[in-house]
Amino acid sequence: MSNIRHSPRARTRLLPLAAGAEVDAHRHDEHQIVYAGRGVLSVTTDTGSWIAPATRAIWIPAGTVHEHRAYGATDLHLVGLPVPDNPLRLDRPAVIEVAPLLRELIIEYTRRPETEATAAPTAERLRLRAVLLDQLRHSPQRPVHVPAAKDPRLADVCALLRDDPADRRTLAQLGSVAGVGERTLTRLFRSELGMSFPQWRTQLRLHHALRLLAEGAPVTVVAQRCGWASSSAFIDVFRRAFGHTPGTHRAQR
Repeated sequence: MSNIRHSPRARTRLLPLAAGAEVDAHRHDEHQIVYAGRGVLSVTTDTGSWIAPATRAIWIPAGTVHEHRAYGATDLHLVGLPVPDNPLRLDRPAVIEVAPLLRELIIEYTRRPETEATAAPTAERLRLRAVLLDQLRHSPQRPVHVPAAKDPRLADVCALLRDDPADRRTLAQLGSVAGVGERTLTRLFRSELGMSFPQWRTQLRLHHALRLLAEGAPVTVVAQRCGWASSSAFIDVFRRAFGHTPGTHRAQR
């Protein structure tokens, strides 16, 4: 990530983004909650990518260099928090669950223009912020995180699947293309990415599926292009990951 922009404050605001719009690499001296009330948003750092539909938000700690990309027309709600306000007590990016109350709090808190928000806060706004922080403290993590590999051997294998998430080759078959053994790759997935190869591939496929759904692809097409054996298998994995079906997800957009 070159030409990194530094914005001392993480502004609280609503930012509409067109489908495919990107926000270049930047960092803030404050923490930030990023929530897509409409559409799907991905956040990328040098350690991987996170993606969030309307039932999830992304926590970005102060100082983290990151980029945004919108899939489908996206309403991006940004909540800036001073460093002492760290309700999640996390120093790394994370995806958290957004319950209905938290969703409404974020939307309401970001509804006002930045100039109004930076004026002396009203008692109403202070109460709203306090409840928002309380809800964040109790929000469980629900990651759709695709960590990035640094070991060149592992990175080569991951690149094959990033280029084609529907690739159904085994780890041994992928390793033979990259010139590295299955046992070595299994160890690298665990030690470097913190998950097994099947877990990483599922995260990658879910990441890709959310993008395709946001772009309007039918469920059957998404299942095929992401490598699931059938639409029912895709729906089952999607429901277990997000608590609702792909069809419900599309309706929530």
